[in-house]
Amino acid sequence: MSSGTAPPAGTADAPRTVVAEPTGTVVAVWVLFPLVGAAAGWLLRWAADWLESQRWVPWRWLFKLVDSVDEPWTTVTALVLGAVAGLVVAGMAAVERLTVTVSRRSVVLVRGDNRREVDRDRILGVFRDGKQLVLLGPAAEELVRESSDLDAERLRTAFEAYGYRWHADGDPYRDGWRRWAEGVAGLPPGADALLQVRQRAVDKGDRRDLVELRDELLRLGVVVREQDKRQYWRPTHSTRSDPVPGRAEQVPGRAEQVPGCAEQVPGCAEHDSGG
Repeated sequence: MSSGTAPPAGTADAPRTVVAEPTGTVVAVWVLFPLVGAAAGWLLRWAADWLESQRWVPWRWLFKLVDSVDEPWTTVTALVLGAVAGLVVAGMAAVERLTVTVSRRSVVLVRGDNRREVDRDRILGVFRDGKQLVLLGPAAEELVRESSDLDAERLRTAFEAYGYRWHADGDPYRDGWRRWAEGVAGLPPGADALLQVRQRAVDKGDRRDLVELRDELLRLGVVVREQDKRQYWRPTHSTRSDPVPGRAEQVPGRAEQVPGCAEQVPGCAEHDSGG
């Protein structure tokens, strides 16, 4: 696999470009978080006596217990527990880390144990919405909306290298979003009930339900996203009647016209080999 490189022209089996967090950042997280955790554990150990004497501090019995243990075991235990806590946080960060693999055939997104592949012919456009990567489908639906800290310029370069359309100005359908409220007009039958259930998933932060209900709403012709515990929606569109803004409409089955021949007339159907 290549990283950050364009595919060679004319190659049938083009390589893939992987966009992931820099190795230095990943290593720093795994090293610094345990160190910070150990330092926090050391500080808490030496502040245990003072914290145990403060009435406003919860769980004062715990600090009293810590202060009663002989050295050096108290300090060693505090350092080890702090480092383990740092490793746990680093592991949680690793699970949330997104990796995007782009090729001429498809786009693969991996986060933790979750892997999703989207075929190239289903993707009409790609853009960044804040820190979210969005892949648009043929009916203006959002095939993917994933949060990440990946560099926008690296993403743009990777997608454009393989011929995907990158919307530099962001969401081409930004004007179509409406905030959802229970009973709002304009939704297809059944969508409002699903949005009510999904709002509960938004409030709880249940990612699995968010994704499943998002897909259910897409089948009803509704695109949905959430921001600050609020849901916003817009309808999908027919590709033929409502093409992606800025994209020239293509007439299926129409052959490319020869330059200089606005209409197909005798003598223009084929190029004259003699000029």
